[in-house]
This record gives sequence, C-alpha cells and structure tokens, in this order.
Amino acid sequence: MKSLFIGLALLSLGTASLAQTPAPAVPAPAMAASPAAPVLTLHEALQTALKNSLDLQIAQNTVEVQRLQNTLGFAGGLPTLALAGSNNVVINNTNQEFNTGQTTIRTGARSTQYNFGLAGSYLLYNGGYVVANRKRLDELQQISELQLNSTVQNVLADVSLKYYAVVQQQRYIRTLQASVEVSRQKLRLIEARQAVGLANNADKFQAQLDLNAQLETQGQQALAAEQAKADLLRALTMDLATPIALEDSIPVSHDLRWADIQASLVHNPALLAADRQVRVNELLERVARANRYPSLGINAGTNFARNQNAVGTTLFNQSYGPYAGLGLSLPLYSGGVNRRRVDVARVNTKTAELQRTALQQNYQLNARKAWEAYEQTLALVDTAEASYTTARNLLKLVQMRLDAGLSTLVDVKLAQQSYEDAGYRLVNYRYNAKSAEITLRQLAALLAP
Repeated sequence: MKSLFIGLALLSLGTASLAQTPAPAVPAPAMAASPAAPVLTLHEALQTALKNSLDLQIAQNTVEVQRLQNTLGFAGGLPTLALAGSNNVVINNTNQEFNTGQTTIRTGARSTQYNFGLAGSYLLYNGGYVVANRKRLDELQQISELQLNSTVQNVLADVSLKYYAVVQQQRYIRTLQASVEVSRQKLRLIEARQAVGLANNADKFQAQLDLNAQLETQGQQALAAEQAKADLLRALTMDLATPIALEDSIPVSHDLRWADIQASLVHNPALLAADRQVRVNELLERVARANRYPSLGINAGTNFARNQNAVGTTLFNQSYGPYAGLGLSLPLYSGGVNRRRVDVARVNTKTAELQRTALQQNYQLNARKAWEAYEQTLALVDTAEASYTTARNLLKLVQMRLDAGLSTLVDVKLAQQSYEDAGYRLVNYRYNAKSAEITLRQLAALLAP
C-alpha cells in the first residue's frame, strides 16, 4: 500500500513537471517560414527561361539563317554579273623569217596584253529548277519556325518539371520537419520522465537513435533539394549560386479533356514540321529531275582588248564592244547520275513519310499514356489527401496519449512512419499528376508562360 502511494506521487510529480512545458502540435507542412531568398514564381521562371535559353537562341539563329537563304537569288532565279580583267606582260626571244626574205631576230621582245570584260547571264529555263528550289527554301524556313515553336514548348515543359521537382523535394522536407519535431518532443518527454524515475536509459537511447535517423534522412533530403534546385538554375541559364525560393504547392488542373487534347495534337509543331519535311523531299525530286532537261539562258556583256607587240606582223591591236546571245545546254549522257539522283530523292521522300508516320504514332502513344496517368493519378491524389489527414490526426492522438502515459515509443514510431509515408505518397501523386498534365499540354502545344 505504501509503495502504491509513492508511485502515484511520482506520477503526479512527473505529470506536473510536464504540464509546465506543453508539447508542440504537429506543424502543418504547408506552413513554411518566410524564405530569405526572393520567391521565384513559375511564371517568372518560364519568362526567364525563354529569355536566357541557349537552345532557343540556337533555334532562333537557325530561323534567321533560313530566312536569309529564302531568296530568289539563292534559288538561282536572278541574273549574275561579273567583271573580269587581266594585264599580261610577255617577254620573248623572237626569230622570224618572212616570205620576202626579210629576217627579224629580237632578244627580250616585250608584248603587253590588256583584257577587260563585263559579263552577265540569266537562266530562262532549266526544267523548273528555280521554281522548285525557291519553294524548297520557303518550306525550310517554315520548318525552322516550327522547330523554334517546338523548342519553346520543350523549354517550357522542362522548366516546369524541374520547378515542381524542387517543390516536391521541399514538400518532403516539410513532412520530415514535422516528424523530426515529434521525435524531439518524444525525447524531451522521456528525459523528463527519466528525471522522476518513470523512464529508463533504453527508452532514451532508442528515442535519440530515432531522432538521429530522421535528422540524417532530412539532411539527405536537403541535398536532393539543392541538387534539384541546381538543375532548375541550369535550365534557367542562371548562376548556380543564385539564391532562390520557390512556391510551396503543386497545383494540378482538373480541366483537361481527352477530346481537346486529341484535337490539338495535330497542331504540334514537331508533327507539322514532319509534314513539311515530306514536302521538301518532294521538291528535291523536282530539283533532281530538272537536271535531265535542257537549260536555256541569256548571255550578254561587253569586252575591251588591247594587244601591243614589240615585233611581229601586228604591232598594235585594240577591240571593244558589247555582245549578247542565247546559250542552250542539252544533257545527253551523264553515266546515269541524273537518273540515280531522282531515284535517291524518291527514296528519301518515302523515308520522310515513314518518319512522319512513326512520329505521329509515338505522339499518339505518349499522349494516351500521359492521359491515363493523369486520370488515375488524380484519383489517387484524392485518396492520398484523405490518408494524409488521417495519418496526421493519428500522430496528434498518439502524441496526446504519450503525454498521458497511454502510448509506447513503438506506437509513436509507427504513427510517425505512417505520417511520413502518407506525406510522401501525397507529394508523389501530386507531382506525377502535374507531370502528366505538363506532358499533355506539351504534346498538344498548349504550354504558355
């Protein structure tokens, strides 16, 4: 009876001492301290990427090159004009005998020859070569612009995924922080009970080991978050040491419709570029066939020639004046090269058609897989949110029971594990749903900063 009274007194003393230091509640992961670094929103990140992206600059340069080449002159449809001139001095040793019996012997006889000319040519007909080549250059410019649009979509998708990958890692850290705080509270509670003789060293050591393990996991998670942030800064073409803070949520749109995605899929710039590439190869067939037809052109110009000789029958000769004429070239035999060029161009056209078909099938497959992942993951998000709320309430309840001496360390550890697992699943499902949403918008060319 006396021992029972002493035990009740010690329990009352321990409870009173714990009442002076109330246990903190489990912090909500969504509530984060104000970051020291400026907050970088997704919109700002996308704008920065479009401004700094090296891939976009390369694509823009390609568009500029194709624009500069898309001219009638590059297609061979403009006349050419050239100015040529020469001045030759010839020194000869001359020995001449004439029918009159006269003989001329001269050592170091000097002759001077001047020739200047302005020549122009213009192609009138070459089997439709100029027309086909000009259309080919126009198609190449259109392809470069479509590829630029495709690069824009790729950059927006890449930055969005990297942005939310950082948010995902930060949400992991928030969950771990809440669980670590519970472990700290558990350790403080055991130390307080040990001070009044209600706990032993084994409980204390186990609580300390649990806390250390969670701190190690938190450190590893912090490293993963920093590496994800470095990937984002690289995608933004910013200094890797730039301090940034991101938004702390992964919003998932529920407005996507499969019919809208299918309707927009045909407008994907990569697919449109593949269509135009088939057209380019068809025009290359026409260019190759043009080499088998006659070529007709105009030649015109003016010449000036002056010859001055020290010896000979003609000591001085000068001529100048314009000229003009038509030039006709008819290919008769080239060893079968022209025919084979046409055959090669025809095979390349078939290859471009097959590549277009394969690309269309791949995009349809990727869109379908992304849609299925989007639909299923959205349903999992709802379940995960309910499980996370339940796990959080369970952890709070176990904390209260531990304070009252009704729960064991094992109960707390299991509740913590359930809470962490529920938090991980919720963040993963949210990120996966967002990733599928971004992929669908990218395939449908619907991404915008």
